[in-house]
Amino acid sequence: MHPSIAPSLDIAVFARAPVSGEAKTRLIPRLGAEGAARLQQRLIESALEKSVALPGARVTLWVAGGADHPFVAACAQRVGVAVRTQQGPDLGARMLHAFADTLAPGRGERCLLIGTDCPALTVADLAMAAQALVTHDAVVQPADDGGYVLIGLRAAHARLFEGIEWGQPTVMQATRERMAQLGLRWCERPPLPDLDTPADYERALAAGWLAT
Repeated sequence: MHPSIAPSLDIAVFARAPVSGEAKTRLIPRLGAEGAARLQQRLIESALEKSVALPGARVTLWVAGGADHPFVAACAQRVGVAVRTQQGPDLGARMLHAFADTLAPGRGERCLLIGTDCPALTVADLAMAAQALVTHDAVVQPADDGGYVLIGLRAAHARLFEGIEWGQPTVMQATRERMAQLGLRWCERPPLPDLDTPADYERALAAGWLAT
């Protein structure tokens, strides 16, 4: 590879289908079931638009809970991305499958995986993470709650995703320990807030992260 040419880049966007009563459930008391589902639609659309704005990136939307949802199909077609179904019994298994599929021999060389719950994530954040993967084995952007909003790899490492207590504030620390055990050279980006609770929602509104 010529030194001026960066390896190929894929972005896997992980999302739950915007099904009323199943999407953003912790926000239902604040927004109602339909309102929470509409917010999920906005978050999916925003994450995809930021991802495709990164020059040269191949973007795939990985959906849980209904890849055949009408909004999913319409949004993916409008933005111009492929849709895949998440596969695995838990979040770790589903992420590992996406990385293994994307980074299989002869396919991708770098893959960033993001969710849709961090409207504070910017195109610049994606670009910096992608650049970090040129010289590092992994890149991670922590979440304020102890998880992470972005993880990028050059190869699928099962150890990073097995036996993690997903949804707990120990996720980022456990991931750091796993990366160290694997001998990976990683880059850690500045932490960002997730959008899960009514307080998160009010903060996102005040910050303008949900502006249309």
